[in-house]
Amino acid sequence: MATARITDNGAMKEEAGQEYIRRFNAGQRIEHIVLMVTFIVLAVTGLAQRYYTAGWAEGVILNLGGIEFTRLIHRAFALVFTLGAVYHFGNVFYSYFVRRRRLAMVPTLKDFGDVVGALRYTFGLAERPPQYGRYDYRQKFEYWGLIFGGLVIIATGFILAFPVTVTKVLPGQVVAAAVEFHGFEATLAVLTIVIWHLYDVIFRPGVFPADTSIFTGKISRERMLEEHTLEYAEMTTAPAGPDAGDSPAGEDPAVPDRQG
Repeated sequence: MATARITDNGAMKEEAGQEYIRRFNAGQRIEHIVLMVTFIVLAVTGLAQRYYTAGWAEGVILNLGGIEFTRLIHRAFALVFTLGAVYHFGNVFYSYFVRRRRLAMVPTLKDFGDVVGALRYTFGLAERPPQYGRYDYRQKFEYWGLIFGGLVIIATGFILAFPVTVTKVLPGQVVAAAVEFHGFEATLAVLTIVIWHLYDVIFRPGVFPADTSIFTGKISRERMLEEHTLEYAEMTTAPAGPDAGDSPAGEDPAVPDRQG
């Protein structure tokens, strides 16, 4: 991994001496915003259809103009979600096979050791928590949950969108199974976001009232040292070079923000 060396003059200074490091590029921030918006719309319109007898669901469908318009909105945003997935996978393949970059979201043996180390620290059996690189085991778990869950959602959603076409080559029971898998995975995804992700980016000590790095692209040097110690150490010791470093999907590594 080759990046620029961080110096006191290299990091952007804001808010009474606080220094920031660029962690996410513009493409990643836009991708996250698109995913966030599509997920919310799909969750609201999809769960309203699944639990249509509930009072809140009736209200959602009524306010969206009826069940047909609700379905239209759901399918339109499902298309956006699918195109976003195609873009993401294309970026990953280009990053790995063309640019020959290491993929930071791929789990390693260290991640399993970090789980044990984190538990030991939580129960007072270790003096300090594990040190992490660009992503820790929790972020990788959530990422791969999104990947596999998204594939299930897309596959079953395709079956539900084109049931007649599908049943020309597959038995009709496939459609019934797709209904259950699609609804179950959607419910599981919403619960995961509400219970896990929102805690991690809003209520977790150290980021409250919100972790804004995915929106601003920047992380404070203090947080970088604490939460991504290994990446920071690698950044500050590796010489600059043509290789942009490791990435989950063609992203740039964290570098000093020299604007301002």
